[in-house]
Amino acid sequence: MKKNLLTALLAVLALPLFAQTPNTLTPQEKKDGWKLLFNGKDVSGWHTYGKTGIGSAWIVDNGALKLNVPERAGNKAKNGGDLATDQTFTGDFEFKADFKVERFTNSGIFFFVTEAPQHKEIYHTGLELQVLDNAIYEGAPENTHRAGDFFSVANARIREPKPVGEWNQIHFKLKGRVLSVYMNGYLIQEHNLDSDDWKKRIAASNLKTAPISKGQYAGRIGLQDWGSSVWYRNIKIRPL
Repeated sequence: MKKNLLTALLAVLALPLFAQTPNTLTPQEKKDGWKLLFNGKDVSGWHTYGKTGIGSAWIVDNGALKLNVPERAGNKAKNGGDLATDQTFTGDFEFKADFKVERFTNSGIFFFVTEAPQHKEIYHTGLELQVLDNAIYEGAPENTHRAGDFFSVANARIREPKPVGEWNQIHFKLKGRVLSVYMNGYLIQEHNLDSDDWKKRIAASNLKTAPISKGQYAGRIGLQDWGSSVWYRNIKIRPL
């Protein structure tokens, strides 16, 4: 019995040694077609929305892509700006990322971003999945601005963010005309993009003139700078 207990204990203690290194892909993930959008070392593959290059407020911090905000310029970090992938994505896909916030962080992950002069801001074109500390909206009557919500479009069916300072996992999937979002393993959003409900939501939102209002679900992935520190890692995507 003691031998069995010792073996079990050693197995538990050894688990962290075999945990997947952040910002890497397992052999199975590579086989399944996953590609990293952040390598954990630099900001290659990204640029400031509407510009070239990346502001110095975006740094690599202990293997995470961090928006560092020692000083603000309006509602953004000084030398910051919203990020967009260099690559555009079309068709069905899966996207995964980890995020971490501090007290009163406000950020977001954008999907289906069309980078064009007529869309001055990234939030004029991209569907934003909220990334924030829900304490910002504590007691507020609105219901589409909290972590896991689609900003101005739809609230999460359940809210399961982890405490400030802990990593959260996002899993976003577009397959056929069904859009699904999981947070920390829980299904928090699911929508039929052809349904009257979804179309009415988009028509009543700040995306009513964006390409997705015309059924165009393609584009870049974006990360928001809203003037508060946020961390991202394990950002990856694969076609379906």
